Amino acid sequence: MDVGKAEKLAGEVLAELSDVVVVEERVLRVILTGVVSRGHVLLEDVPGTGKTLTARAFATALGLSFGRIQFTPDLLPADVTGTYIFNEKTREFEFKEGPIFANVILADEINRASPKTQAALLEAMEEGQVSMDGTTHDLPDPFFVIATQNPVEQGEGTFRLPEAQKDRFLVKSSLGYPDAAGELELLNRRETREQSTPSASQVLERETVRALQRVPEDVRVHDDLKRYIVDLVRATRDDARVEVGVSPRGCQKLFEIVRGWAALAGREYATPDDVKAVAEPVMTHRLGLTAEATVEGTEERDLVDDLLADLPVPSVGYETQRPTD
Repeated sequence: MDVGKAEKLAGEVLAELSDVVVVEERVLRVILTGVVSRGHVLLEDVPGTGKTLTARAFATALGLSFGRIQFTPDLLPADVTGTYIFNEKTREFEFKEGPIFANVILADEINRASPKTQAALLEAMEEGQVSMDGTTHDLPDPFFVIATQNPVEQGEGTFRLPEAQKDRFLVKSSLGYPDAAGELELLNRRETREQSTPSASQVLERETVRALQRVPEDVRVHDDLKRYIVDLVRATRDDARVEVGVSPRGCQKLFEIVRGWAALAGREYATPDDVKAVAEPVMTHRLGLTAEATVEGTEERDLVDDLLADLPVPSVGYETQRPTD
């Protein structure tokens, strides 16, 4: 599949999703780019903003199986990954798959579960498999997690995700509240259908999604643009407002999603604008600000914007880096 086909299919998927959920197209594109870049998405939102509907619509439009896990304080790791049960007929233990065995997983309110249960999910996300009693069980391919978390200040019973665990997510975003026009559109859509919850139609097949995930691997990234990515990441570690900067894993993830963003835009090469487009959702959840910066009201997105404004933008020319026959 070439980038032209990838752009066309991405447009069809986004159009279908926009007919179902009232969310900014940019947010939907970030999530779709996460799928294409083989990553996972963390959404931080208050309840009632359409997170479940969005995740389910993605699964349906992409032709993938869907699973939802409601995280609660008493949820155990085996409730996520599965466990062995004794079969009375065969007199043997058999593995019973947990809800994580689906292509698209909605991990709802992940920060309400204990750190041990959070770790069970995040380990599966990283490895693409579940290990139980020395036996490895592969997760479906493709495998994509949309995890949601409530803002910590929204109430009791939340466990803040450790920095090392948040680093497992390719991007962090937010659906947010719709504007007045969007909220009115919600009412109008509800008025014209009998069901309270809309549903998406299938656009792609599973094999097509897998083909889409291979397209970014052929996107060219100029050496100067690679240095721009590295300089941006390293600047987070040198900034006085930052206690924990973006990790080397975060640098690689930024590189990967830049290629995915370019591919879905129909280009065989990446540009500095691609880096600027995805820097915030990739980097903000990987930053730990100092206490002084937090007290002064500094937010992670403000810091990323400042670094992008200060960093010299390379002028890349791909004619000198075209692959040879």
